[in-house]
Amino acid sequence: MTTLEVQDVHVYYGRVHALRQLSFTVEEGEIVCLLGNNGAGKSTTMNLLSGLVRPKSGSVRWNGMDLATEKPWNIVSSGLIHVPEGRRIFSTMTVHENLLLGGYTVRDNRAVDERIEQVYDLMPRLAERRRQQGGTLSGGEQQMVAIGRAIVGGPKLLLLDEPSMGLAPLVVKQVMEIIAAINAQGTTVLLVEQNARAALKIAHRAYVVETGRTTLSGPASELARDARVVEAYLGA
Repeated sequence: MTTLEVQDVHVYYGRVHALRQLSFTVEEGEIVCLLGNNGAGKSTTMNLLSGLVRPKSGSVRWNGMDLATEKPWNIVSSGLIHVPEGRRIFSTMTVHENLLLGGYTVRDNRAVDERIEQVYDLMPRLAERRRQQGGTLSGGEQQMVAIGRAIVGGPKLLLLDEPSMGLAPLVVKQVMEIIAAINAQGTTVLLVEQNARAALKIAHRAYVVETGRTTLSGPASELARDARVVEAYLGA
């Protein structure tokens, strides 16, 4: 079942045409990856879905909700939760305090506590560091906190913007395994990622975004073998 549909969307920043007739879908239970170079429009797409930027034209529908006009906090409450590029955790707060903030729209305190325990089960390193300040963590650990904070919000669709950025290869592998495990537990994932090789290993489907439009799409396993994707994103 299609849970997210972006159709013929145009977004401008002043005179800059950031998204040009962008179209893609996400089915319930999938990991869908958006691939593209810097400036392709991937992060703009994430901000569009989060209600942080508005389209000039086109349709953005999420489980019957019109994201083109909805307030960001209502989007979060609906289960569409965005982990932004750069992690953006609170450096002077502990791991546990950062995770608690993920439940600010959740009225059931028991659900928040259960989800935090779920995060600790999924990422034992965070359980070991629950009383440690976020700013003292490694980059990979901070990325885990950012993902964990989103999980506490109870996402139906998790938006991940460049989760591997700045991380060592071994840590990238760990983060991708965490994303795959979250999906296996029932959460749909939309992943924006420059590390095409890592993303295509865990994604079900993928789209290539160039200059604000989708230029290629298909099963991730097929795109990983597509000569154009290999040349542009995977290397020879």
